[in-house]
Amino acid sequence: MFHYETMRNTPEPCRRPLDPEPKLCQLCQLRADTPGLTRCSRLVVRSEAMRDLLVRAGPIARSGDVPVVILGETGAGKEVLARTLHANSPRADKPLIAINVAALPADLVEAELFGHEKGAFTGATAARQGLFEAADGGTLLLDEIGELPLAAQAKILRVLDRGEVRRVGSTRERRVDVRIFCATNRDLANEVRHRRFREDLYWRLKVFELTVPPLRERPEDILPLARMFLSELDHATGRFTDAARELLERHHWPGNVRELANAVQHGAVLSEGSDIDLGHLPEDLGTESSSSASTSALHSLAEVERAHILRVLEAVGGHQGEAAQILGIGRTTLWRKLRDLDEDVGATD
Repeated sequence: MFHYETMRNTPEPCRRPLDPEPKLCQLCQLRADTPGLTRCSRLVVRSEAMRDLLVRAGPIARSGDVPVVILGETGAGKEVLARTLHANSPRADKPLIAINVAALPADLVEAELFGHEKGAFTGATAARQGLFEAADGGTLLLDEIGELPLAAQAKILRVLDRGEVRRVGSTRERRVDVRIFCATNRDLANEVRHRRFREDLYWRLKVFELTVPPLRERPEDILPLARMFLSELDHATGRFTDAARELLERHHWPGNVRELANAVQHGAVLSEGSDIDLGHLPEDLGTESSSSASTSALHSLAEVERAHILRVLEAVGGHQGEAAQILGIGRTTLWRKLRDLDEDVGATD
């Protein structure tokens, strides 16, 4: 479910029975719970930026069929927004299937999305439906759509135009009725200019575009989110000290909501049932300069991202697969970022 934190300091418990008549937010007319999830997934909203986003999202959710492109930095909450849109659409009683396409092996992307027939390739010992067929009647969320190979992009365009899929190794078309949500932290228009993304697919998908603002641009949401994450962990006191709250509000959060959730979990474990204090939070939160720091101490977003990637890699002993999972990106994306990082170092040298 998701929860609008507009009037309270402490969110409701994460799991509760669904009301026969779902309660709607008075602001955006979106239902206040999301059925069918195996774990808590809520939008906590106090900032004006997020309120504006949800007001715009309401009629888009209820439109039912048109594609939606969801933009935002890694960890900002793109998938949670997608699940909210689906839960408030006419397709809510049908499945929402989410797939991070960047995590799919390049030679299996088409088989995963469109299915395959028995014997279509080595290892295909039985026919298998793809994700488009599995999501028939519902919604398919293609996360990291910017990583999708061009050949698969052409086939997705065909699905959007004709409502048909063809399994790998088959000559038969199958009808599907699927709404497409796409999420990415890339500038798709720039990807089109560099011919890494099909222009015709870009314009076919870009009916509606929603951008989830990064956490640093909605500081009013930080503490409500932190309290929500802490409530989900069944922490003994469910409280932060004044010093810890001040630090959480001051941090830049390059990893956005995902980084905040990890920091709260870190603090909950180390506090061992007492109020979470400075010493219980990750050490790197305390190394950041205060908001009154001089301009010379500030860094670009690229520099912050680079430092965060290197810090995560160091913490996992250089294991790229584990680092990619923590960062919430595919291994291919991490490899590309590391390659770009090496090129930048070489240019500097």
